Amino acid sequence: MEFKHISVLKQESIQGLNIKPDGVYIDCTTGGGGHSLEIVKRLTLGKLICIDRDDDALNYARIKLTDYLDKIVFIKGNFVDIDEILDSVNIEKVDGILADLGVSSYQLDTAVRGFSFKQDARLDMRMDKSQSLDAEYVINNYSESELSKILYTYGEEKNARQIARKIVKIREKQPIETTFQLRDIIISSYPPKFQNKASLCNKAFQAIRIEVNNELKDLEIAIEKMLSRLKKCGRICIITFHPLEDRIVKQAFKLHSTNCICPPRLPKCVCNHKADIKLITKHPIVPTETELITNSRSASAKLRIAEKL
Repeated sequence: MEFKHISVLKQESIQGLNIKPDGVYIDCTTGGGGHSLEIVKRLTLGKLICIDRDDDALNYARIKLTDYLDKIVFIKGNFVDIDEILDSVNIEKVDGILADLGVSSYQLDTAVRGFSFKQDARLDMRMDKSQSLDAEYVINNYSESELSKILYTYGEEKNARQIARKIVKIREKQPIETTFQLRDIIISSYPPKFQNKASLCNKAFQAIRIEVNNELKDLEIAIEKMLSRLKKCGRICIITFHPLEDRIVKQAFKLHSTNCICPPRLPKCVCNHKADIKLITKHPIVPTETELITNSRSASAKLRIAEKL
């Protein structure tokens, strides 16, 4: 299957990076290479580091970016390991970092990857196909309370307890191995009057995917590392698709752009905390009406940008 993916907020994020022709940039989530192409086209003596956990994404990106291979280093990895990745290529600081946290259309639409409830496949959901933890293991081995917590916390699924209870009940009789099995369990956990809703499984599948790929925990750690690797006046652009992701980015940017974080009741500052970034976007940038028409999957996207002081 061809690697198809429409890059979200492409022009806005490229403008936000404020690219220098001789700068060093990182695309932490290369995906289909759409953002990477726009970055590398603006480089003369600069360098672009393309990172992705997905072998399929990197293989496709090499083809898409074939005219610029002299300016690109491709690395299979997780952006949470950005320190090790930069050390491996002898780069201390960079001029810009881009992270698009969305699941690619290719991953969603390729049945065998097991991300979608719209196509039947083995429960998988791994962005990195070489990792051991997958959705099938989560569904068949996590306790009822663990499943409920994941569904409620990561998916904001109000029916989390009922779904978790039904999963455990079903798997006692036979393993739950496919996306359609999980889909049917989720639907049957709802009262009949709700069971005809097409989006009924969205939140639960999203929650399981986040758990499998450790997305939110990695993001918290990664932002701290990313900011520490930015040069003075370097830019960081992060595109989120989930309220919890956006909250993590917003809180991290707020903390790092604030001089004093002492409780308001203290008469003077004792924390000695100094801001090390300034916010370029006080409010997130969202897709235009035109982008929403051409790419409905961009609907929940939010872009936040900051600059290193």
